[in-house]
Amino acid sequence: MSEGTRRYTRVAILLHWLSALCVLGLLGIGLLMVHADLAPLRRFQLYQWHKSVGITVLLLTGLRLVWRFGHAPPPHPDGMPARERRAASAAHLTLYGLLVGLPLAGWAVVSLSPFNIPTVLYGLIPWPHLPLSTRIADPAAGEAVMKRVHAYGAWILGLLVLLHVAAALRHHWVLRDDVLRRMLPGWRGGEPGDGGHGRGTPILRPQTLIRNR
Repeated sequence: MSEGTRRYTRVAILLHWLSALCVLGLLGIGLLMVHADLAPLRRFQLYQWHKSVGITVLLLTGLRLVWRFGHAPPPHPDGMPARERRAASAAHLTLYGLLVGLPLAGWAVVSLSPFNIPTVLYGLIPWPHLPLSTRIADPAAGEAVMKRVHAYGAWILGLLVLLHVAAALRHHWVLRDDVLRRMLPGWRGGEPGDGGHGRGTPILRPQTLIRNR
């Protein structure tokens, strides 16, 4: 298998890690907004940041999907059991669904809110509301439903992120394949069977250490 088929493209890697940072930020801000004892102004500012980063995740996910349709990801490692392949595909599909659905649910909450607070991304870019309040008979009930969807979905997303990280570390430390390394910036995949080390990367083996003593 060639190096190009063993690693993700640079664009895919960049979009992945930008999305990951945004998602971690959203989860942290969301916990603070809901559970921390904050002054009203501070809570309002966190809500504005949460909306801005949430829309950013929605846009990044759209870019990732467009890029993925034109650039197939690397195949699963050789010898990976079929059930694990299905589980990995299902987890990725669920993650993409949440990365689209949760920002949309949050956007719906803001659009249905009776307070009609405008959204200005990062304090610079005005962002419109969804045209929902005039199309739903009971906007307050719709807002309550979307709030629950958003909250429960956020917990599911957090659990999936932990599962995603655990699976990546298992591939790296237990299975010792290149699943994690090929998504890391700067890694250059080597030939099959080299443990994921790129050409020119020194691999210290016991016999090498003995000869160099």
